[in-house]
Amino acid sequence: MATNGSTRTKLYVGMHDGALVLTRSESDGIWEKGGVTALAHAAARFAPCASTPQRAYLAAYESGVWRTDDGGQSWRRLDSYPTDYAHSIAVHPHNPDIIFVGSEPAAVFRSQDGGLTWQECTGFRQVPESSQWEFHGGRKAHVRDLRISTQDPDLIYAGIEVGGVVRSRDGGKTWKQLPGTDTDVHSLHICNSQPATVYAATAVGPYRSDDGGDTWQSIKEGLQRGYTVPIISPPDDHRRVLVGVASNAGRKGAQAYLSTDAGDTWQRMDLSTEDDMAVVFTWDPLEPNRVYAGTDSGRLFQSADRGETWEPVKVDIETLAVGALVAVAID
Repeated sequence: MATNGSTRTKLYVGMHDGALVLTRSESDGIWEKGGVTALAHAAARFAPCASTPQRAYLAAYESGVWRTDDGGQSWRRLDSYPTDYAHSIAVHPHNPDIIFVGSEPAAVFRSQDGGLTWQECTGFRQVPESSQWEFHGGRKAHVRDLRISTQDPDLIYAGIEVGGVVRSRDGGKTWKQLPGTDTDVHSLHICNSQPATVYAATAVGPYRSDDGGDTWQSIKEGLQRGYTVPIISPPDDHRRVLVGVASNAGRKGAQAYLSTDAGDTWQRMDLSTEDDMAVVFTWDPLEPNRVYAGTDSGRLFQSADRGETWEPVKVDIETLAVGALVAVAID
């Protein structure tokens, strides 16, 4: 895809100690690094606003929910957010004021005014299976990922660690547990090119649904590791899918894989090393062949051929770990 005028790619990078913005020059591919907004805990998820490019939201674990209105130059904490935890976040594709945040204990909160006020989606905790959601180590089950369909904003998926996949078809009013995956869910992905195809990354491997989550099938055959964290497909090809896997929750024995047939078969990518897991992927909105990855050791990589080969992003971000990453187009 050719860019128009001065349109460029911006990367929001969530680190263990803050949030950073990188901007890529389309003329020479050099990255310009912005300032770091310090956070007390790791950044969990970004939610850029497609309808308002300068605005984005950030879920920052125990640091709450944050918002930028200047493309990441500055962030302000949304102090009205009603709980101590913000594990995941999603924004309405056409209305930047409507946002959903996944919390701990597992609950979903909604704001219709850009984060000034919040209401709990009470139907979420009324799911009959919610009594079985749990975690360990003194923590509670939490909503680790939230996804809103770009084609149908009333369609929302939540991935619970540990609890499974839950779906709403009415904008968060009512919810239904979707059986068929492992209950330890780490991330979800709705395919833009075929919205009925949904991927789930879990502690025992990835899953795929071809009917919007009604049924699921395991697609771990061919992966040497099971513990899966990121999963993604490009906007124009639901059959190409990338995953990052490891031996267990300690994220050792890390590997990364690519499939071109919706997970029926896999090929190893030259990305992760044994002790440095790829934990997040994001696709470039301006160049459909370019995809980025962030790792546990704080490194960024890019592929210009849809994951076939990888090279480091030539910028020092001076962090211990990358936890969140999303690419947006800016003018």
